[in-house]
Amino acid sequence: MSGFELVATLCLAGLCAARVIPAPVPQSEDACTASAKTILENRRETRPGSTIDAMDCVPLEDLAGKAAAVIETAPGHFVHFGQVETMGPGSVGDFANTGFIIGTEAVAVIDAGTTRALGEALYLAIRQQTDLPIKWLILTHMHPDHALGADVFQEAGAELVGAQALNRSLSLRADPYLTNMDRLLGADVMHGTTVVLADRLVSDRLHLDLGDRVLELVAHEIAHTDNDLTVFDQQSGTLWTGDLVFLEHTPALDGSINGWIRVLENLPDIPATQLVPGHGRMVHSHPEGTQPTLVYLGGLRDQVREAIANGESLNTALRHLGLGLESKWHLFNEFNPRNATNAYVELEWE
Repeated sequence: MSGFELVATLCLAGLCAARVIPAPVPQSEDACTASAKTILENRRETRPGSTIDAMDCVPLEDLAGKAAAVIETAPGHFVHFGQVETMGPGSVGDFANTGFIIGTEAVAVIDAGTTRALGEALYLAIRQQTDLPIKWLILTHMHPDHALGADVFQEAGAELVGAQALNRSLSLRADPYLTNMDRLLGADVMHGTTVVLADRLVSDRLHLDLGDRVLELVAHEIAHTDNDLTVFDQQSGTLWTGDLVFLEHTPALDGSINGWIRVLENLPDIPATQLVPGHGRMVHSHPEGTQPTLVYLGGLRDQVREAIANGESLNTALRHLGLGLESKWHLFNEFNPRNATNAYVELEWE
C-alpha cells in the first residue's frame, strides 16, 4: 500500500514516545502535512497535559516493521495471535488474539489489544493490506487486553461496537484497569493508552456489511463477562468467540460459570466451520474448539458443587478445586484459584 502516516512524538507526564496518529484513509504527503497541525491541535485539546515535541509524515512502507504480525487464515481474513504468557515487567501486553476482516467496501477490526502501541501496530498491519476505510471496531468484551487499544481505531474513523453492557462495565473499571496496567506493564509500555467507550451497543444481534461480506454479531447472556459478543464471518465460515473460548491459556471467569457453560453448549448452533479463540495461538475447527473450555468449566462446576454439598468452606475447598483439570492448560495456577472462588460464590446460592 502507498500513502503517508502522521507520526508524532507525544509527551505525557514527562514520558515521550513516537505515536502513529491515523487518518480515515492513507493520505498523500501533501495532505498529511496539511492536516497535521489541525489533527495534533485537536488531540492536544482532548488529551490535557500532553505536548508534541515533533511530527512527521512518514511513508507507509517505512512503517512496515512496526506492523503487527498477522496470518491470513482465509481470503481477506487476518488474525494476530497474542502470546500465552504472564502479565508483568518485560511484557508488552500482547496477550489477546485480534484481527481484521476486509470486504469490498470496508474493513472491520476485532479487538484492539492492551495498549495504544498494540492498537497502532494492528492499524499498520491493516494498512499493509488495504487502503479501504476502517468502518468498525468490534469489541468482544471489556477486558483490558482486548479493549484498551481502541482509541487508535476511533481516531481512524471507526465506529466502536460492543455488547449492551460493555460501556457500563468498562466505565466502572476504567481507572483500575489503567492503574493496574501501568503497575504491571510499566508507564513506557502503556504510553498514550486511554479508555474509550463504544458508539453502538448490541442487545441481541447485528449484521454489518463490509461489501460482499456480512458479519453477524451476537450478544450473549452473562458468561465469561456480562458483555460477551461473538462475530461470525459468513464468507469464511469463521467464528470469533472472544474469551468465550480459550485454548492453551487457562480460562478466566469474570461472569457466571452456569451462563458460560450454557453459551458454549449453544455455540454449535452458529454454522461456522472454524473459530478464533480469545486466547491460544491457533484457529480451531468449530464446534470442536469449544470443548476444552467446556470440559474445564464443567469439571470445575462439578467439583465446586460437591465441595458445597460436603459443607466445605471456600478456603478449604480452594486447596483442591481444579485438581485433575490442569494438564492441558498454561498459567493454571494463576487463573484457576480465581475461577474456583468466583464459581463457589455463585454456586453456593443455587
